Amino acid sequence: MSEYVDYKVKDGIATLTMNDGKANAFGVDMTSALSEGLDRPAAEAEVVVIKGKPGLFCAGFDLKVINGPAEGVRAMVEAGAELLMKAYMHPQPLVMGCTGHAVAAGALLLCTADYRIGISGDFKIGLNETSIGLGLPTFGIELARDRLDNRQLNNATMGARLYPPATAAEVGYLDEAVPPGAFEDAIAAKAEYLKTLDRAAYTQVKQRLRNAREALIRSRIQPELDAR
Repeated sequence: MSEYVDYKVKDGIATLTMNDGKANAFGVDMTSALSEGLDRPAAEAEVVVIKGKPGLFCAGFDLKVINGPAEGVRAMVEAGAELLMKAYMHPQPLVMGCTGHAVAAGALLLCTADYRIGISGDFKIGLNETSIGLGLPTFGIELARDRLDNRQLNNATMGARLYPPATAAEVGYLDEAVPPGAFEDAIAAKAEYLKTLDRAAYTQVKQRLRNAREALIRSRIQPELDAR
């Protein structure tokens, strides 16, 4: 589909694979490519899967942009927030395959999915913003609040804790962590199961679960950008 995201459809399952040849960071180009990829499956597939490249899922927002001019930061964060909301409210079942490290906005992307499967290994998953002098916007806090174990929320957000995949599943970034050799089969099995569910009923329940939080998040995006 693009130099940032590979898009394939097979047996009713659309798979988007992020691979920019570097850190899979959320610059404007990666964000745009992934957003476009999420728009395509409506007419082509029943279930959507997002994966990263081997050893790396997503490194979050591009730090080169964050350390650059304010207008570039605003454009990137605004596009990233919209992408996360599109994934969070996606009308089709959305599975994330966490192929390795997932930090900052990469960990938030995991929080948007309906089901998250990670590869076991020497990888780190979590929200490390406060360890590098950054705060979390409302969209980050609310996505974390929705998906993470409430007992771990302070450590995971304010405490900038990074977790190995097995612990990340306990905290709530993942639903399960599986050995590398079982990863593709686990993704396929979950996607096939989701295909058996009634699409209209699934979408209705998902919207009712998430509408209020989406409204809260959207009400804060522009004011927080304006306050930067």
